[in-house]
Amino acid sequence: MSKKITLIHSNNLPSVDYAYASHVPSGMDLYFMAGACPLDDEGSVPEASGYEEQAKLCVENLRAALKECGADLRDVAYTRVLVASTEQPDLVTVWNTVREAFGSHDVPSTLSGVTVLGYENQLVEIEAVAALSKQEMPK
Repeated sequence: MSKKITLIHSNNLPSVDYAYASHVPSGMDLYFMAGACPLDDEGSVPEASGYEEQAKLCVENLRAALKECGADLRDVAYTRVLVASTEQPDLVTVWNTVREAFGSHDVPSTLSGVTVLGYENQLVEIEAVAALSKQEMPK
C-alpha cells in the first residue's frame, strides 16, 4: 500500500484556497526540487512573456522535473512561488495560474514578491518539495 501526503485544512482559521499544512508520513522520501524557472527549450526566458505565461511555463518545467523523480503535482507537499513584482495584482495572476494547475491538490504554499530573479526577463519561479513512498521511487 502506498503512502500519501495528507493536506490539512483548518476549521479555526479563515477559509483559503490552499491547505494550511501537509503531513508526510514516515517512510516516504522527500525531493527538494530546484526552483522551476520559465525556461524554453533553448534555456532562455521567452522575451516579452508576461506573468501568466511564465507561471504556466514554470509549472510545465516543474512537472517535467517531478516526472524525472517518478512524481507528479499530486506528490508535492509544499511550494514557494516567487514573483518579481511589487504589484499585488501580478502576484495574484501568478497565484491563480499555479493554483489552477494544481487543481484539487491545494498544497500549502508561500507566495512572495521579490525584487529580481536569476535569469534575464524572469518574473516567476516555483520551488517545491515532493514526497514519494519508497516503492514509488524511480529505479
